[in-house]
Amino acid sequence: MPAARSTFSQIKTQLTLLLIPLGIMWVVECINFMLGNGLDRYGIIPHSIIGLRGILFAPFLHGSFAHLIANTVPYVTLGWLVMLRRTSDFVWVSVIVALISGLGTWLIAPSDSVHVGASGVIFGYLGFLISRGYFERRFFSILLSIVIGVVYGGFLWGVLPGNSGISWQGHLFGFIGGICAARILLASKRSSGLIRRL
Repeated sequence: MPAARSTFSQIKTQLTLLLIPLGIMWVVECINFMLGNGLDRYGIIPHSIIGLRGILFAPFLHGSFAHLIANTVPYVTLGWLVMLRRTSDFVWVSVIVALISGLGTWLIAPSDSVHVGASGVIFGYLGFLISRGYFERRFFSILLSIVIGVVYGGFLWGVLPGNSGISWQGHLFGFIGGICAARILLASKRSSGLIRRL
């Protein structure tokens, strides 16, 4: 049936978009482990011109397998929820969040630090999902925002300065990036007539 084939194709696309970046993270961490974390130098190095390259590379780098494991489940869960209604949302939110999280970290984090990990992007997904209900003002979006807030609300403490070795700057700007992405995508969809209030 055409509808079934369309649904299967969409699920296949979603899994591909989620699992290819995740697979890259795991391959990179295996290489990084064998190199004694030598790849971490490609992370975000604040206030350094060469450190700007980390905006592209940092989400795929992790300090340890424990760090990567801790990021894997929320990345898959929140990433899938971002693409639940429109698969393209995942791509745009990921790009916007990575840029804002990376630039924010580069601007305000200490100069003698290196920042790696996908948690900034994950916090961006969280910010997007929580704020989307406010911007769209539709029942499903509001309900999803409330559920995400209840289930993952404890993560929000991560945007505050706390444990040493944790990039709260990446978390904070990732979350802000998610809110910006929700606002930008909403404005784009309204202008194209994709969003209609019931």
